[in-house]
Amino acid sequence: MTPKRKGAVVKTVKEITIGAALTVALLNGGMMLQSCSSSSDDNDQQETPYKGRPVKTYITELKPGEFKITDEVAVNSDAEAGAIVRYYDGRRDTLTVNEAKNLVKTDSTTREYYSNPNHYHSHHHHSSSLSNALLWGGMGYMLGRNNNSQFYNEGRERGYSSGAYANSAVYQRSAGIHESYHSHRKSVAARPSRSRSGFFSRSGRSFGG
Repeated sequence: MTPKRKGAVVKTVKEITIGAALTVALLNGGMMLQSCSSSSDDNDQQETPYKGRPVKTYITELKPGEFKITDEVAVNSDAEAGAIVRYYDGRRDTLTVNEAKNLVKTDSTTREYYSNPNHYHSHHHHSSSLSNALLWGGMGYMLGRNNNSQFYNEGRERGYSSGAYANSAVYQRSAGIHESYHSHRKSVAARPSRSRSGFFSRSGRSFGG
């Protein structure tokens, strides 16, 4: 009888050891799967940057320091895009997309947008600088405008953009360029969030990697 009890005891110990190992493995696996899901969920929430259609913008300095968009057309390729600037003193300059972007990111009147766009929306008073016209015209989408903004407000965006143009007629001619962006934002807002269910689920989400 003793060997039988001894064997039973040994078998029980082995079962306990295996069970404990499986428990640890399952717990570790659950943590890894949760981490994988968190990363996936974060990626799902990241919006794809909106580039917009390539644009050529014509900007005129109407009086010293006051730059307004006087014409704007959509073009077929990035190589055709850029800005043509006519200064108050008669000088004329051409900016590539990269040159325009560097100006917007470094000029004192627009660089705050790139460091904290939401604060910019709440507190910034617009100027009539060249970089401001570049940022809020149709080319602004190519320069990265709004890619980091979390709080989209269509009315505010339209107000900021319209102020960059010489008059309402010029703005209306460019309306299609801006409408593409507003349509993009509305589609993003209407897009359903990804929902999963399964093992190790929590609050309706699974933790599959």
